[in-house]
Amino acid sequence: MAALTGDRARTGGARVAVLGATGCVGRCVGDALEREGYEVLAVARHRAPAVAGRLFAGLDVAAVPPADLAALLSRHRVGAVVNVTGGWGTTEEEMRYAHITLVERLLSALELTAGRPRLVHVGSIHEYGPVPEPTAIGEEFEARPDTSYARTKLSGSQLVLDAARAGRVEALVLRAVNVCGPHTTRASFLGSVVERLRAAAADRPVVLRVADARRDFVDVRDLAEAVVLAVASPVTGRVVNIGRGEASSMRELVDLLVAASGLPPGRLRVEDGPVSSKGGGWTLADIRLAGELLGWKPRIPLAETMRATWETPAG
Repeated sequence: MAALTGDRARTGGARVAVLGATGCVGRCVGDALEREGYEVLAVARHRAPAVAGRLFAGLDVAAVPPADLAALLSRHRVGAVVNVTGGWGTTEEEMRYAHITLVERLLSALELTAGRPRLVHVGSIHEYGPVPEPTAIGEEFEARPDTSYARTKLSGSQLVLDAARAGRVEALVLRAVNVCGPHTTRASFLGSVVERLRAAAADRPVVLRVADARRDFVDVRDLAEAVVLAVASPVTGRVVNIGRGEASSMRELVDLLVAASGLPPGRLRVEDGPVSSKGGGWTLADIRLAGELLGWKPRIPLAETMRATWETPAG
């Protein structure tokens, strides 16, 4: 059974469990929920400063028996669960564990939990697979992922949708585009750029290969606001895309990041060339449904997002 630490939970609002609470998205979601008056139960494998002072349960959701997780959620009267776990594993086994096994156990636990908490599952735009420019990806788009990451993410989201449509759980799937902003993970392209620029010697410029690609990026704080709205929404069994609804060039994003850093222009030398990606060279989310069902739209400009990406430590 997970060990609980942290201050005594505040009273007043409904309690939401955030799975993956110490990551870039999880910590921002927790902050956004608390601003709206929710109490947060932070769940992650290891405690981190990001959840200091917050009720915390240290466990690996994919490893614990569903009955144990259900007991934890019931004991703390959790009314909703937000799943922002997952990662960019290097093997098929790692990604199946993070994206499929975890979701299977979570769904089993929710069926055993008193009150059947609502589930908001954050998936990925990459679940749709590569699309040709200038396609705007709508929720009705047929998913044809072609990478192990995208296939396993899609499988996890489909498990949630199947359970919701069968009436086993009340759940909504948010398919988020590439995320950036405060505490952007080092594993991402922009996070790695920040790390390299910070470590660069004054007399030795960073040489960066930038793909000729255009992708949709959303500020993690905007994504967190969408999650809060999804927690309160009655909508179930649906997929909702979350993005800016704009495809930005990778070069534009890098230029904005360098401008935010205040570093001399000569500190970075950009070269054209392919870079590895979990998706294709073009992503553009059709986000009209998010406005219709959740009343959500992105609000934070890319320049502000890049400033926050530079100024906050990586996740």
